[in-house]
Amino acid sequence: MRTKLSFLSLLIAFLPLAATEPVPREMSTDRPDTTESPYSVPAGMFQIEASFFDYSRDANQGVGSADQWIYGQINFKMGLPHDSDLQVIVNSHAVAGESERGDSTRTTGFGDITVRYKQNLWGNDSGTTAFALMPYVTIPTHTDVSDEAWAGGLIMPLSIPLSDRISLGLMGEVDLVHDTETDGHDLEWLHSATLGITLTEKLGLYLELVGIAGQDADYQALFDTGLTFAVTESLVFDAGVRFGMNRAAPDFGVFTGMSVRF
Repeated sequence: MRTKLSFLSLLIAFLPLAATEPVPREMSTDRPDTTESPYSVPAGMFQIEASFFDYSRDANQGVGSADQWIYGQINFKMGLPHDSDLQVIVNSHAVAGESERGDSTRTTGFGDITVRYKQNLWGNDSGTTAFALMPYVTIPTHTDVSDEAWAGGLIMPLSIPLSDRISLGLMGEVDLVHDTETDGHDLEWLHSATLGITLTEKLGLYLELVGIAGQDADYQALFDTGLTFAVTESLVFDAGVRFGMNRAAPDFGVFTGMSVRF
């Protein structure tokens, strides 16, 4: 009788704790658009956001052109306590090509590695808006497609739900990037705005404007759009296209990938 009462007492004591166990928030991804999500991966969970391929092409006013293929870029995420997560981004294989007046070159290799830390400041589980800070550092791998230098920056995403089906994402970013001509570092600024639209229970659409400005560099304006398809709440496929809106921006890009959480 003493054993049964002790077990029953433990069960009764545990029930309030089990009832207050947090339910993992809806999966939110940093891909496929440029505007990152302010929502972190729940503590103790993992998320993989992978690009099957990402292709971009840029013509230089009829003189030459440059194109790049990135295969298998993967963002490994681990949820940490206190509304934060740790991310490691690797480019499994990159192919970069340039052609000018009949001459062409092509390089391949394993891309640089980026480590990011996302700290949600508010709105992770409740509220009308959400905001996060995401510092990052890029580690050179010194392959043929590497930038050959350390880089870093700070990403600041904000999410504003406009209705049950439409959300607005805004982002500011400041980067310290490698200058290949001077072998030094320059400041670069990026800003973006994206509209996420829920079309059906599984299908989503986004429309995005991106601007990039830097020291001694022309301003780049881009537009991209894409679709997402949720197979389950924790498995989403995506595809999209990018278009340069001025001469300084890359002309065209196309990409596809997936996100999964477990």
